[in-house]
Order: sequence, then structure tokens, then C-alpha cells
Amino acid sequence: MEKDKKKQVIKLCLAVSVIAIILIIVIAIIIKYQVEGDKNMPFNLSKMVIISTAEGIESEGNSKWNFNIFQNNDIYFYIDKNDQYMGNDKQIEKVRIENIQINKPIRGEIKAYMPNSVEGRVYSYAEQYIVDNKLEYRGATKSNPQTLEVGNQGGNVSIRFSNVNLGQYMSNDDTEIVHDGTLLKKLGLSQEDIKFNVSFDFVIQVSNYEYTANINLDLPYGNILEEGTSSLEKVDMSDIVFKRN
Repeated sequence: MEKDKKKQVIKLCLAVSVIAIILIIVIAIIIKYQVEGDKNMPFNLSKMVIISTAEGIESEGNSKWNFNIFQNNDIYFYIDKNDQYMGNDKQIEKVRIENIQINKPIRGEIKAYMPNSVEGRVYSYAEQYIVDNKLEYRGATKSNPQTLEVGNQGGNVSIRFSNVNLGQYMSNDDTEIVHDGTLLKKLGLSQEDIKFNVSFDFVIQVSNYEYTANINLDLPYGNILEEGTSSLEKVDMSDIVFKRN
């Protein structure tokens, strides 16, 4: 009887040990996934380009120059097909930018804009192009920002975050106006006045799966008051973690 009890205790200890090891392995895998995300997606976000500047839009007034000043931040996302993904016959069905959260700057008001659907300007400030909380691109044969389409075998999408309420510049003295970030100095603004933070979820929908990453940006990029226009081409995406939904 005593030997049987010892055997039962040994078996129980072994079973508990095996379960504990399995749980540790599972927890380690979960933690690793939460930190590193999905490393084998059919499509990858390969590059992100940020262009920050400013422009003046003509307004009514009695001066030689009458402009409403807008500080613009255009974000371009490039999605490539992963040739290493086994049997990759997948197609992009949708790309979404959603759950947009904006920490306001000291001066002005931030609005998000989609590309417009008319010829000429890529972006306009008409009400119908304002993005409230979600911007969706549909998969198509090729990317076309005017129709909100992204190439289903890889392509690009874009969005603009614009400070639309910085003020009006009026002058009779300037011989010419350069439409870039130096306009902000004419309003007496500083870099501290215009900086803001935006975060959003970037979603790539492929077949029945969605891959989601949260992206957080401090804007505008660079010292546009002195440089006029500043740009960043980001190709290291190690800090942008996608997880499959």
C-alpha cells in the first residue's frame, strides 16, 4: 500500500510539473506575441513617409495678401506583399485608419482629411473630406487615393492631419509669399504652439483576418518654422506591432 501511495504521489508531481511547464511555455508565447506581434503576415507595412509644412489659402480682405494659414502633416503608408508567406495568394480587401485620438496643440484645431475626389489639389478643406474617426480604403487592381482604393497586391494609402485654425495673415509689405512652414512665424507662432500628438489603429484586412497596429506620432515633424518643409522616411517598422484579430 505504501509503495502504491508513493507511486501515486510521484505521478501527481510529474503531472503537475508537466502542466506547470506547459503553462509557462504558453504564457511565454503570449507575452512574446504581445511584445513582438505577428511576424508572418501576408502583407507588411514597409514604409511610412511624413511631410510637414504649412500653406496659406486666400481669403477676403483689403490687403495685398490675405491668407488663412493651415499647418499640414501628410502621412503616406506603403504596403508590400510578403513573398516569404507560404502559398501567398491573398489579396488586400481593405485598409483602415481608425480610432483616431488627437491631443490638441496650444494654438489651433486639428482635423483629419482624406484625399479629395477631384482633379487638382490632392487635399482640400471641404467638409465632405473630413475624417471623423475612420478612413477606409478598398482593395482594387491599383492604388488610387482619389477613389480611396489600395492595390490588392500591395499599394499605398494616405491621410492628412491639418491645423485649420491658426489665424489669418494679412500684409501689404511682402513682395512674395512662400507657402511653407515659415508662414507660421509671420503669425508669431512658435514650435511649442503648434506641436500635437495623434494616435490611431492601422488595419490591414486580408480574407477573413485583420492585422492591427497602433501608431503614435508627434507632429509636425521637424522644425518647420525654420526649414519650411520637413520630411521623414521611416523604413524601420520594428516599433510598429501588428496583431491578428
